[in-house]
Amino acid sequence: MKNDLFNTEIDEIIRASMKLADEPDPELNNKLKATLYQKETAMRKQPATRGFSLWYLPMILNLVTFIMLAGVALIVISNTYLSYFAAGICFYIGLAGVLLTIVGVKRTNMKEDITIRVEKRGALA
Repeated sequence: MKNDLFNTEIDEIIRASMKLADEPDPELNNKLKATLYQKETAMRKQPATRGFSLWYLPMILNLVTFIMLAGVALIVISNTYLSYFAAGICFYIGLAGVLLTIVGVKRTNMKEDITIRVEKRGALA
């Protein structure tokens, strides 16, 4: 029994399969073009949209709310030290909201999650 390490038929088949052609097969090229045209027509049928990201809205609302509360604390509370303390806490909570929003934007996909999509009028085709 002969142990043939190099089977010439299999070796030839492997070498032939490893050769790369400079140009793609015309049939494959036509299939890719057809697929590309189909995707292009499908995209043209879809309405064009414009996205508005609202990731900053909770941060601004939080900041405005606590700045207004700080102003109310300064006006309503008669004890000077207590009013400054309450206003400081409100200001600190407002800044903490800004910091949490910035961290949330950096760590998550918040910009994409909080987006309003609006269709464009008379766009493309």
